[in-house]
Amino acid sequence: MIIRTKAYPRAGLVGNPSDGYFGKTISFAFSNFRAEVVLYETPELEILPSEKDRSYFDSITALVSDVRLHGYYGGVRLLKATVKKFYDYCHENQIELHAKNFTIRYNSDIPHGVGLAGSSAIITACLRALLAFYGVSIPKYVQANLVLAAEAGELRIPAGLQDRVIQAYEGLVYMDFAKEIMEKQGYGNYEPLDPQLLPRLYVAYRDDLSEPTEVFHNDIRQRFEQGERKVVNAMRFWADLTDKAKRCLLDGDLDRIGRLLNAGFDKRRQIYRIGNDNIRMVEAARSTGASATFTGSGGAIVGAYADERMFTELRKTLHRLKIKVIKPQIVPGTGNAKA
Repeated sequence: MIIRTKAYPRAGLVGNPSDGYFGKTISFAFSNFRAEVVLYETPELEILPSEKDRSYFDSITALVSDVRLHGYYGGVRLLKATVKKFYDYCHENQIELHAKNFTIRYNSDIPHGVGLAGSSAIITACLRALLAFYGVSIPKYVQANLVLAAEAGELRIPAGLQDRVIQAYEGLVYMDFAKEIMEKQGYGNYEPLDPQLLPRLYVAYRDDLSEPTEVFHNDIRQRFEQGERKVVNAMRFWADLTDKAKRCLLDGDLDRIGRLLNAGFDKRRQIYRIGNDNIRMVEAARSTGASATFTGSGGAIVGAYADERMFTELRKTLHRLKIKVIKPQIVPGTGNAKA
């Protein structure tokens, strides 16, 4: 039996990055790219490397380029951490696992390091494969916590719950990570929304703007924990912006959505150190009349456009800057926040 599982990139539409600071966010998963995991029974347990884990290169320049893009450890560590956290969860919850072994490998075409949550997509796909192989059922809100535990707990990769939640539920999801909610139940309140409510959206990215999330977030965590008013107020601003965006979606007030997305990015510029190339990408998109904000920590943007004429102008304008533009194909969600 060969098990194939997939997980998809996500775009933080509004509220991001306040999800890691007891805030709120709305995100969607889209299927233009995917991370895939293949798992099948074998006599011994083996994790196979992918292209991102290669150790042979055409030149020293190629090696340096690969390290800059994928880091030193590639994706095998993501699979190892996921297997361990899955085992730990089953052991702690007295879920008996059969003794069969497996070989597992992954592949991903999600643009790396541009704020589309490619690493957590690999982990999510791996977890799904393990659930299928062992015949274990785990609620999606727990799955999201396990993916975060693998990435942030085992691998010490700075991360919040937003990416893992939307990749677990897919579709379009409103998330509330209020402190009292998180402390009471250990996860946020997740409300699936109908993707048909969304305005026309685009996603644009540049591979060479790849930057680790820890670089983007720099000292914001420390400033937040120290209670710096400017940072704390910004997190509240993004949480409030999320509620406004949700109301606009439910009311069909799509013209206002673009203004809210722009406001979200403009607030980021006030407290984050954002590279000039990323700012240029946002400003170029806005010059066509479209809105623009980061999908995550930089390198990719998401926004709303009015019609096909505007989208054509947007694509031409960004193409001159070597920026790729796509129309995201929203992945259907589960429609059940407690599944």
